[in-house]
Amino acid sequence: MSALLDDLDAGRRRAAWPDPASPDGWRVDASLRSELLALFREPAMRAWEVGGLFGFADRASLPTRRLDGGRWRVVPGGTSVRAGVYLGEGVVIMPPSYVNVGAWVGDGTMIDSHVLVGSCAQVGARVHLSAGAQLGGVLEPANARPVIVEDDAFVGAQCGLFDGVLVCRGAVLGAGVTLTGTSRLYDLVEDRILEGEPERPLSVPPGSVVVPASRPAHGAFAEAHGVALQCAAIVKRRDAGTSARTALEAALR
Repeated sequence: MSALLDDLDAGRRRAAWPDPASPDGWRVDASLRSELLALFREPAMRAWEVGGLFGFADRASLPTRRLDGGRWRVVPGGTSVRAGVYLGEGVVIMPPSYVNVGAWVGDGTMIDSHVLVGSCAQVGARVHLSAGAQLGGVLEPANARPVIVEDDAFVGAQCGLFDGVLVCRGAVLGAGVTLTGTSRLYDLVEDRILEGEPERPLSVPPGSVVVPASRPAHGAFAEAHGVALQCAAIVKRRDAGTSARTALEAALR
């Protein structure tokens, strides 16, 4: 296995590092994406067999990650974790899920069933990625910045986070929220609109509680037919009641 994948497995390299000096607290390793793409360009293929029951074929340069380290719990049933993924102490992965190369998953995080953690996505400690959540990657389509979910955040079922969006510490996303790096987020607490840009993607404020919403579409035709556009809205700040409703039973970990 390449030195790059070894470094990613061990946490010596990351697609993005916490950096208090940066405007949003993160510094991106711009070279990492190019190095990973170089591995994908190697044409050699390899077949693997697991327990004589399950076989698959993939690029020889991108094997699956060994999951017998004992620091985490990966429940059997179809989950795949590529080499070049950092898994922290106490991570739990429910089946089936997929964690792509370059991802970072912090201590005590729960990855629930049918979750996709895309290439180079950064997931903090004690995060809950609920069933069916998707975190987009940086390799296809190519994006400069990974999706980042900070410590203690809760990402509800069937949420979608794409194009480098940042979910700050302790934020709670209700089921079905979809956010991209250039989404508009309507803050009903502070009476403002938060909007990301390609060079500085959307940032969900710490402790925000975000739910799916809609806004009227402009124009006479849209108004005549009652057309509305999907969006997301901050409806409150996280409190003890919110934390209680999003807590996991300790036995599940």
